[in-house]
Amino acid sequence: MPTDAHVLGPGLLPTPFTADEIREATGAGKTIRLFVESPDGSQHERFNRFEQTDAEGATLRAWFAENPADVVTSRVTWTDLQHHAAFPADHTTVTTEAIDIPLGRVECTRYDTSDGPDAPVETYWFSPAHPGMPVRYEVPLDGGVLRTTVMSIEPA
Repeated sequence: MPTDAHVLGPGLLPTPFTADEIREATGAGKTIRLFVESPDGSQHERFNRFEQTDAEGATLRAWFAENPADVVTSRVTWTDLQHHAAFPADHTTVTTEAIDIPLGRVECTRYDTSDGPDAPVETYWFSPAHPGMPVRYEVPLDGGVLRTTVMSIEPA
């Protein structure tokens, strides 16, 4: 019986992209520039760059613009990245929405998810035109909301 590669387990909604779709959209050198707004009002630019890509994954280098020498490097698999978008079916709603971000007006699949009925709701916008991380996400924290928005995507 064929399985849907978008569904990673029982009780989970289909993810917006499969691991293979993320791999195909991500080559060595792909760099994502992000704008991060913290609940305390601080703002930062962050960069994610994929290097040493292969069939299983890539080396991910991440840093903040104000500290370019302070790079965090990790090995990620395409399946790891897909798992970031595996949300529980019983606590998540999925809708479509167009949003305006620095990439332009982007059609998105929006996931509003929580850990339960009384938990805060996190929101993630995934663009079918940009397989991989959400182009925007908002996570409630003590004192406000952490918002991250993709500013640009530089292909490999």
